[in-house]
Amino acid sequence: MLHAGQLVEQILREQGRSVTWFADRLCCTRPNVYKIFRKENIDICLLWRISDILEHDFFHDFSQAYGDEFVAK
Repeated sequence: MLHAGQLVEQILREQGRSVTWFADRLCCTRPNVYKIFRKENIDICLLWRISDILEHDFFHDFSQAYGDEFVAK
């Protein structure tokens, strides 16, 4: 199972971006960013904003990881 917060943190680090940079664009504090990193699940609206800020399609990542699982049901 993908851990949403860890995935966000991974992409942020791969891009060489700082937590401060991310917090500024997300309009929140650094401690709140670290709270996001610890979340296994992230609200869809927040994930949409994060995807836009990081220019990364997290929805695609989750579709790839869980697509077959949802189709089987």
